[in-house]
Amino acid sequence: MRRKGKIPAFTETMDLKEYIELVFNDYTLRTITLGTAILGAVTGMLGSFAVLRKQSLLGDAISHAALPGIAIAFLITGSKDSNTLLVGALISGLIGTFWIRGIIAKTHLKSDTALGLILSLFFGFGMLLLTFIQKQPNANQAGLDKYLFGQAATLVESDVWLMAIITGLCLFVLLFFWKEFKLFLFDTDYAKTLGFNTSFIDILITSFIVLAIVLGLQTVGVVLMSAMLLAPAAAARQWTNSLSKMVVLAAVFGAFSGVLGTAISASQNNLSTGPVIVIIASVFVIFSFIFSPSRGLLFSQIRFIANRRDLELQKTLAFMYHIAETHEDISHPHTIKILNNFQGYTRKTLQKLVDKNYVTLDGTMWSLTEKGFETAANLYNQQAIKDE
Repeated sequence: MRRKGKIPAFTETMDLKEYIELVFNDYTLRTITLGTAILGAVTGMLGSFAVLRKQSLLGDAISHAALPGIAIAFLITGSKDSNTLLVGALISGLIGTFWIRGIIAKTHLKSDTALGLILSLFFGFGMLLLTFIQKQPNANQAGLDKYLFGQAATLVESDVWLMAIITGLCLFVLLFFWKEFKLFLFDTDYAKTLGFNTSFIDILITSFIVLAIVLGLQTVGVVLMSAMLLAPAAAARQWTNSLSKMVVLAAVFGAFSGVLGTAISASQNNLSTGPVIVIIASVFVIFSFIFSPSRGLLFSQIRFIANRRDLELQKTLAFMYHIAETHEDISHPHTIKILNNFQGYTRKTLQKLVDKNYVTLDGTMWSLTEKGFETAANLYNQQAIKDE
């Protein structure tokens, strides 16, 4: 029998150790924590392929396409059993997916247009069916709207086992077809020339993405499920260029989002778990966008400033080189005032050149060192080659 309602809130102040003990002792919290962690891991792994294939809208389209299947499954069976409803969602999601593929293959429409079309069509039809069901004189229809925004508190142990089995199957297929998946992602044409069945690989990846999305509808809901699929992968993409590392990182980010989101939701009254999980995943994305060493905005800005300073340094050195090469003696002293004619000159730049032993100072006079002259000459020659 399924529970109804939200995660019980534990509002008393507790430390990390007490919360971990509570996770092991409280059935509801343990079940939801495990469920959201597994869901985050599997959606993170599969979301990596959606992101790299530039099909970020695919998750949104599939999750919305699953809504009519939930409603039709209820109309046929009259039961709110989650397994029955999720089977309907899976069938509807797969139909929507193959319609998208058909539209792209048979028409001149691009993938984003096909995705938007299926999303709108299926979601509109699903909302129409939900409205029809709500008007029926049947008390059993209450609660179907939880699939719009999710209700993690309805998870039970069997749901967690199902998620674990699907995740294990996904991991097995991922490892077994790793070479094919990797080649398909980065060079589809080359994969075809090697004799790989790219259509089968495409269908396999898409089917597992549909399966992961359907698993998450009960927890996160139709509206927010695409964020659960994409956010961990988008965050992981900022940290590495390796596919294997990206998949692992996305799984870790997704799992942590589930665990932290559940913990925050459990600590407050009337706080839905699904939206909190998505917010935590979004925090990982924002953090990665800012602090990633290779692609983060912060380090990019630091590199930009450093490169600009190096460029100013090189321009100042080149200006000095043109002055020094007019004399037979490269160490001939020149007045600092002459540098004022150069727009990029600053006292800091001159001091940096002195620190690098490119220039020597004697009162208000400067002169190039042999090291500085050779460095400037190399820079000048490199620029001349580029100009050619």
